[in-house]
Amino acid sequence: MRPLLIRLFMPILLCSLPNLAAALVLICVPRTALEYFAKNFSLMDALIVGGGSCLYSMQMVLCFKSLRWNGTSFDDGADRWLMNLAQAAEWFPMLGLIGTVTGILEAFSKHGGTGSIQPAVIAPAITATGAGLFMALINILPSWVVMLGRDLILLMSGVKPQLPGEHHP
Repeated sequence: MRPLLIRLFMPILLCSLPNLAAALVLICVPRTALEYFAKNFSLMDALIVGGGSCLYSMQMVLCFKSLRWNGTSFDDGADRWLMNLAQAAEWFPMLGLIGTVTGILEAFSKHGGTGSIQPAVIAPAITATGAGLFMALINILPSWVVMLGRDLILLMSGVKPQLPGEHHP
């Protein structure tokens, strides 16, 4: 029973944590804000959310593979890919910022000096920022889960976790 717990149940449980964290963040966002985001969903938002979701899905597959304990070690083959994909999470706030700047520029061009700027005109700037930040958040979680999850699995299996720079005989 214990090997099944360590080799299958723990990786599945640990891989569910980023999904639960993303769901918790979405639950905490007021419903009116989510409705506003959906109503004003732009092409830049589609790029950010679509790209972020694909990247997240690939990382979750690699996360599960990296957490599989075979009794003597973990599968390190996916680690390099997982870390490279986690670094790509840095792109999403930048894409959100590009969307923010272009949305503001668009608002000013539509404004034309005729009074106040309407919220619908500035919406693409705000939604791009939110999409970029959310995608960055969920895309840093899988590599974090692997780092902590491996130590937890080692602890449950009775093997002392290796500290950085430390070598097992």
